[in-house]
Amino acid sequence: MLIGIVLGFILVVIVFVINRQGDIVVEDVPELTVTSSAFENGGMIPEKYTGNGADFSPELKLSSLTKKAVSLAMIMDDVDHPLVGVYNHWLIWNVPAQEVIPAKIPQGEQVSELANAVQGVGYGKHRYRGPKPPFGSHRYKYHVFVLNTKLDLPASTKKKALLTAMEGHILQHGYLIGEYAAK
Repeated sequence: MLIGIVLGFILVVIVFVINRQGDIVVEDVPELTVTSSAFENGGMIPEKYTGNGADFSPELKLSSLTKKAVSLAMIMDDVDHPLVGVYNHWLIWNVPAQEVIPAKIPQGEQVSELANAVQGVGYGKHRYRGPKPPFGSHRYKYHVFVLNTKLDLPASTKKKALLTAMEGHILQHGYLIGEYAAK
C-alpha cells in the first residue's frame, strides 16, 4: 500500500511539472508604470494585503495611462509556486480606465463600486486572494492591462480565457512585483 501511495504522489508531481504555468509575456505594446502606496516594486507586501491579514487588495497607481484607454484588467499571480510555476490569485476586468485603482476591492462576481467590473475565478474565488505561501518567500506579480474595449466574459472566466479575450485589445501593459514570506 505504501508503494501505491508513493507512486501516486510521484505521478501527481510529474503531472504538475509537465503542466507548469509560465509568467505572462506581453510583447509590442507600450509599457505602463504601475506603483503602489502599499509597497515598493520588489519590496515586501504588508500583511494586511495577504491571506494572513485582512486580505485587502492594494491600491495600484498607473502612470502615463493612454487617453485611448477604455477599460483595465488586472491579474495577480504567485510566480514562485513550487509545483505549478505560476499560480493565479486574482483577476478582474472591465475596470473603468483611471489612474488609481482603489484598495480593498470588495469580493463578488461584479463590483458595483467599479462600474460593475467583473472578478473571474482566481484561487477558486471571485475576489482578491492575497499572498499566503505554504513555506518560504514568494514573489507576487500584479499585472495591469490597458484595453481598447470592455470584455464580454462571464464571471466563471479563468486566467487563460481572459488572456485569450484580451489578445489584440491591449494598449499598454505593466506590473508591480511584491514579495511575501510564509508565517
